[in-house]
Amino acid sequence: MGEKIRHMRQWPMFAVVAACLALSLCVGSSVSALNQLPTPDPKPGSYGIEATKPKAPPTRGATITTPGGGATFSGRSSPITVSGICPTGLLVEIYNNNVMVGSVMCKSGSFSLKVSLFVGKNELSAIVYDDLGQAGPRSKLLTVRYSNTDFSSFAEQITLTSSYGRRSAPVGDGLRWPLQLAGGSGPYAFSIDWGDGAGPELKSQPTSGVLTVAHAYKRAGIYQVNISAKDVNGATAFLQVVAVSSGKIDAAQDVDKDKASATKVEVLWIPTAAAMVLLLPAFWLGRRSQLVSLRNKMLKERESFEKEQGGQ
Repeated sequence: MGEKIRHMRQWPMFAVVAACLALSLCVGSSVSALNQLPTPDPKPGSYGIEATKPKAPPTRGATITTPGGGATFSGRSSPITVSGICPTGLLVEIYNNNVMVGSVMCKSGSFSLKVSLFVGKNELSAIVYDDLGQAGPRSKLLTVRYSNTDFSSFAEQITLTSSYGRRSAPVGDGLRWPLQLAGGSGPYAFSIDWGDGAGPELKSQPTSGVLTVAHAYKRAGIYQVNISAKDVNGATAFLQVVAVSSGKIDAAQDVDKDKASATKVEVLWIPTAAAMVLLLPAFWLGRRSQLVSLRNKMLKERESFEKEQGGQ
């Protein structure tokens, strides 16, 4: 009878152990389901397909707020700062007398960049472009005037322009940028800051005309490029544009790693919490099982003692 009672009262402990094992199997399967499967390598003879999803061009353009219309500049005040409001994430190109004279990415709903002025009348406007190169509406024309009284009788203004406000190339490949240099007298000295912290690149050009500069970025990202030119008489020109180095961005990879670590930690706390929840009843049942065993042992010894006493 004592053995039967002992076995009947120990079955809850076996049930708890079985439940813990079942929970561990379920959690293990959920962890496996949350872990990303490795991406298989391309098989020999396979082909990759790249597609561009079309979308509507921007419907809202940029607005130039500085300088004000009718402003007059003179002396060595060129280049001037042009700023305004714009849709975040779009490229803003500034045009002067219908010539592209600078570009910048719109950040936090505003833009600001330096542009060179032409002697005389300057009609400034802004056009925004999306990632597909689709143009938004042109801003209203803003007219300013510029007179350079610092030039000597034999010096003339030089201009530096480009047909591209934004150029892109994969990481490690040479990004080539065609420029148009006009005016002044050669030779010309160039200083190009590619925006990646490598320091300015210096080069010379004997004559004016079309020239191409190139640079290979080591990391993916969007970079602000500042180009300045100076002729033999000291006349200067300035151009600010945007370069895009395509590829996997290191910062994004770090973010992905952080997300993966957070997911792993989030998954691992599930079995820990389950174990903590089951710890108290398991401890209680274990203690109770020990008490039942001890009681059964005492009953057995009592029965044996009574039998011995009865035999005497």
